[in-house]
Amino acid sequence: MSNPAPAGEVPASFSKGLDGIIAGQSSICFIDGKKGELVYRGINVDELAGNATFEDVVYLLWHGTLPKKDELARLQKDLGASRHLPENVIAFLRSVPNKANPMDVLRTAVSLLGLYDQEPGDNSVEANWRKSLRIVAQLPTVVANFHTARHNGDCLKPDPKLGHSANFLYMLNGVEPGEMAVKTFDCALVLHADHEFNASTFSARVTAATLSDMYSAITSAVGTLKGPLHGGANENVMNMLLEIKTIKNVEPYLQKLFAAKKKVPGFGHRVYKVEDPRAKHLRKFSKQLGETIGNLKWYEISEKIEEYVKREKGLQPNVDFYSASTYHYLGISIDLFTPIFAISRAAGWTAHVMEQFSDNRLIRPISEYAGPHGVHFVPLDKR
Repeated sequence: MSNPAPAGEVPASFSKGLDGIIAGQSSICFIDGKKGELVYRGINVDELAGNATFEDVVYLLWHGTLPKKDELARLQKDLGASRHLPENVIAFLRSVPNKANPMDVLRTAVSLLGLYDQEPGDNSVEANWRKSLRIVAQLPTVVANFHTARHNGDCLKPDPKLGHSANFLYMLNGVEPGEMAVKTFDCALVLHADHEFNASTFSARVTAATLSDMYSAITSAVGTLKGPLHGGANENVMNMLLEIKTIKNVEPYLQKLFAAKKKVPGFGHRVYKVEDPRAKHLRKFSKQLGETIGNLKWYEISEKIEEYVKREKGLQPNVDFYSASTYHYLGISIDLFTPIFAISRAAGWTAHVMEQFSDNRLIRPISEYAGPHGVHFVPLDKR
């Protein structure tokens, strides 16, 4: 028996997981799952991938248009100047256990950044844009500093002269990255920057809708992204590749998965009915990186898996599948794959939080009650 709808409202129909339910309006991102199109502010991601920098896309998601030369230069300068962390946050990153889950560390660090923000308690539009800038600038520093700290290394200071992607790779590895690495990583960030009302973005908007603060909203998003059904899938893909080891093991491995009725990580998507448009770009970069370093093994195993799963199950790879081998070729630790997702998606999260604030209504759906009726209280001595 369903809950009665409030007076004057049409009863809602139940959809498990909110499948097909329109939960709000947004002008930030559009997805056509049947055509396999992903669009940021009217621009197809195929045009942005490999052409636009991540900073271009941050500006686009925030302001609705690509930046002019002076606007881009200003954003790059502001991001570079905002990368440093408060000393107490750096001390926290040095204090956590080396085996701590990086997403747990990132979630806690985002909340901690809110405590040391320069404008605590100011929820004005202007202050929230400045907080958005600091969040996008500081998340890469958090991830890189934690990674170096857990390996007993010094937390490198960010280099304001480097672009967003180049600076992160520099802080992570201690050496300035090559052009191919920067271009690849930058494209990966562009592809992950937003994806409409995905779970973590919706979580951020639900938090923002209560008129909570920007850091609470982004903390909610990070916690949501941690789940393997959302952000953690690319880690599972790389672990699968490492288990398979060689091309000859692909089919036996997958046959065992199919026999056990288990899913192949990195395949299928809740929205796309055709190939995830982001997958083709990461497929290309995975191959190029493999060729550059003279090791196509992980790309070739991935290609073989894709071929077999398509043939046997009719499933297409999603963004997680080739991002795994791409990040591995860049020398990035597997447990940093999901934090990198957060580094990118922070651009979309903050854009959505600001959009929610601009025309807010508390997000409060109803549930379809499936429990008993007419149950009466029983005194303790008669239970």
